[in-house]
Amino acid sequence: MHGSQLTGSPYAPHTDDERAAMLEAVGAETVEELFDIPPDVGFEGSYGIDARTERETRRLVRSILGRNDDLTELLGRGHYGYYVPSVVDHLADRSEFLTSYTQYQPEVSQGFLQALFEYQSLLVELTGLAVANCSMYDAATALGEAATLADRVRDTSGHRVLVPDRLLEGRRSTLENYVAGTDLVVEEYPTDDANVDLDALEKIVDDDVVMIYAENPTVRGTIEERLEAVGDVAEVTDALFVLGSDPVALSLLQRPVDVGVDVVVGDASVLGLPTSYGMGLGLFATSEDYLRQVPGRLVGASEDATDRRAYTLTLQTREQHIRRERATSNICTNQAWVALRTAMHVAVLGPEGMVDLAKRGVTRTEGLAERVDGLVGASAPVHDRRHFREFVAHVDQPARAVADDLEHLGFAVHVVDDHQIQVCVAGVPDDRLDSFVTALSEVVR
Repeated sequence: MHGSQLTGSPYAPHTDDERAAMLEAVGAETVEELFDIPPDVGFEGSYGIDARTERETRRLVRSILGRNDDLTELLGRGHYGYYVPSVVDHLADRSEFLTSYTQYQPEVSQGFLQALFEYQSLLVELTGLAVANCSMYDAATALGEAATLADRVRDTSGHRVLVPDRLLEGRRSTLENYVAGTDLVVEEYPTDDANVDLDALEKIVDDDVVMIYAENPTVRGTIEERLEAVGDVAEVTDALFVLGSDPVALSLLQRPVDVGVDVVVGDASVLGLPTSYGMGLGLFATSEDYLRQVPGRLVGASEDATDRRAYTLTLQTREQHIRRERATSNICTNQAWVALRTAMHVAVLGPEGMVDLAKRGVTRTEGLAERVDGLVGASAPVHDRRHFREFVAHVDQPARAVADDLEHLGFAVHVVDDHQIQVCVAGVPDDRLDSFVTALSEVVR
């Protein structure tokens, strides 16, 4: 048997004889000669990782993972774990999908390109906007791209980007990184009972504002009630109105195009992926006016020489690869495989399934809030709004202590204030919600 197979990997030869043969072929004496690493950043120590067989490695990893707490997560706040049908795994794990990078060669990528085209099409239908790209890294980078797009397309010399004061820290930080080096500055506008404070927003908006960002639902799970009025404020000063949302919410809530939204961003991986806490899929949809300013890539439909329907990468900011100083975006790859999974999940659900899932996100959330409100030592929801997927509850006991006690009983919730916790129902079975109410009743007294 070949030496590399004896030592574990059939792909990367690493016996002494094989290394020597390869070094001789390239005219080098040591592997280190192949790399130009500055001395001040080179690592001279030892990693302290013992060599193990595959079986030993699997045993070690299992033992490490076995130390994780087995908690029912009611966390939310941007990360949602809906049940993913097994058909998504079986189809998406086909080798032609897993090993595909970017579909530059349409003649060998028709299946994947069609799936991405369907992904774009579902976003167009959900948002009402004419153009959607075939994915971004995550919601935060999609927001950053929306800000730089606003800076490019707005005619005036404005420089202010307005975001709600409750914007998730990670998204705010990424947005700040995106605008660094430009004239843009990120500023907050107040919220009132978790929703946009329209009067306060109107007072701070002027001709210097290039973009107004709102979310529906908000980070605290409330449903924005006056999005059309926010759109009117943006229109008065010709600012871009950008909305953060996701496919599940969009299947039930107002279509962004109907309330004056120019760009929709958010996380599409609420479908197709389990809760990943970092891995995401940024959605980006906008009007046809900004077609050639869209970051990332677009898949288009055409016909081949025999008049058959065919798909290809129609538009992409090629300058990002070869002339970076002229690039409209720094997105140089995308999340095509995750977009594929999202498209598959949506196809499995269908329109009625999407709406049903979204409606459950309202009824289950408000039903749980009502049950929590009936407990001694707790009240919910804190905000006098309609809610989607999650809500904030007040607890008389210190919130950190309540969360710690819940963790001991097998449940994880967010602490958002000294006496406030946030609870999310997405992906949590009904029987676990029943157990959560029982556990909460024991720790809030």
